[in-house]
Amino acid sequence: MRLSRRSASVSLAAVALVLTLAYEAVPHARVPADQRETADPFGAACRIRVTDSRVTAYCHNPYPETDRVSLHVECARWWDIDTDSAPVEAAPAQTVRLSGRCWKEVADVWISHRRAN
Repeated sequence: MRLSRRSASVSLAAVALVLTLAYEAVPHARVPADQRETADPFGAACRIRVTDSRVTAYCHNPYPETDRVSLHVECARWWDIDTDSAPVEAAPAQTVRLSGRCWKEVADVWISHRRAN
């Protein structure tokens, strides 16, 4: 099947119109300029590894403000105790290691971040 130049240009125009309308229909987040300038980056980047019932997390803080990170482990069994680690301070350019475990399977793991006072 071969398209003529006219039908190809009409098809291209139709695709462009559909994409433009779809783009306009989706709401986009806008950050005011004054908030953009005052926002300071914060938060350590964390890698989490789950091996059987053990959890290990490494959090590296690339920012100039100290981040207090905590590891939260939710166990799969109803009788298994969920754990929350004590907050560990990740100073600027520092990597910290957090660990936790369940007796059986791990259901969910996450890291919480707080600014140090």
